[in-house]
This record gives sequence, C-alpha cells and structure tokens, in this order.
Amino acid sequence: MNIMEDLRVNEPWSLKGELTLSCNCEVFCPCVLSLGKSAPTEGYCQTWAAVRIDEGHFGGTDLSGIKFGFMAEIPGRLGRGNWTVALFVDDKASAYQTKALTWIMTGRAGCSTALLKILAGSFLGVRQVPISYEMQGDTRVIKIEKIVDGAITPVRGKDKGNVVIRNSEYWISPDIIVSRADKSRFRLFGRNWNFEGRSAEICKLDWGSQKK
Repeated sequence: MNIMEDLRVNEPWSLKGELTLSCNCEVFCPCVLSLGKSAPTEGYCQTWAAVRIDEGHFGGTDLSGIKFGFMAEIPGRLGRGNWTVALFVDDKASAYQTKALTWIMTGRAGCSTALLKILAGSFLGVRQVPISYEMQGDTRVIKIEKIVDGAITPVRGKDKGNVVIRNSEYWISPDIIVSRADKSRFRLFGRNWNFEGRSAEICKLDWGSQKK
C-alpha cells in the first residue's frame, strides 16, 4: 500500500491540544499583537515549539496522543517570509501519522496552517525522535531527545492568575498565556540556541480544516 496514494492531502483534519513555544525575543514576542508586522525584539526570530495533541485526526488517521515539535528561523518580520523550518515527530507515530503531520506543518493541508506554505522558504525535513511534554505544576517541561531541553512557566498576574492576551488574531491561537523560559536549549542543524529568561508562549490549540 502506498501511503502517498492512500492518504490524501485534502483530507479533513483537526488538532486539539496545547502548544508551548520559546523564542529569542527579549521581553515578549511582538508578533502576537502585530500579527508579524513588527520586527522581533532582536530583529530576527529563532524559535522552537512543542505540541501535545489531545484529540486529532487527518481523514481516518487518528492523531490523538501524538506529540510533535518544530523549529523556525526567520530573518526579519514574520510576515515577510523566508522562514527556515523543521519538524520533529514523536517516535511512537506511525508512517500515516507522520505524513499527516508533515502535510499539516508544511501548510499543504491548508486552513489553520496554510500560511506556512507561503512563508516557509526552506524545509529542513522531518525527524522522528522521542518527545516528552509534561506538567510540573504550571511549568511545561519539554524534551525532544538531543534537540530541545525546555522548561516554560506562565507569567503571574496581579490576581495570582496568569497574564493572558485574549481574542487576538494570532495564527496559532487567539488566547496566549504570556510565559518565560526557565530553561530553553535547542541544538541541531549547526544551531546552538539558549533562550533562558526570554519570551515564551503557552496556548490551547484548536486547528483544522474547518478553521479560518
């Protein structure tokens, strides 16, 4: 059976879960409110993210319980494109699940992630590796074996709740928990990033072919 023939790129799809992202912005990423029109605080963007899928499917392929991550390097304003990206998929994922996530995260599946097909100029490929996404209190502890070592904690607000940006048009999610990296290392593709103390985001994920 040929996976490319049996699984079609235009299948209906949905992902629900949580995303944690760490980047090199010094305070908080301006892209959330400017929607990529303002430059990152360092003038360029380096970022990694991890996703825990609680419920999901691509056509008849169940994606529930799978974790994946990605990295992006962007030379200036996000909206100008020329992104370099790579995808990391849970080593427990099947060939069908990996192909489905590849189509979603390269924008080929359209809808929620369609902009990636336009903005990503260089795709460094897909690697299947062990990925862990755990909670320690409010802190998200992320490990992508030999690539990412992260611990991301929400910023607390005045009423002891988290600082949250709500109802934005940010492509990842409308509601973003403002966070900070207690630890954030990325090592691969000749890159050796350390974003400790810098901007981070946590959000609920609700992507799919019915989303705009």
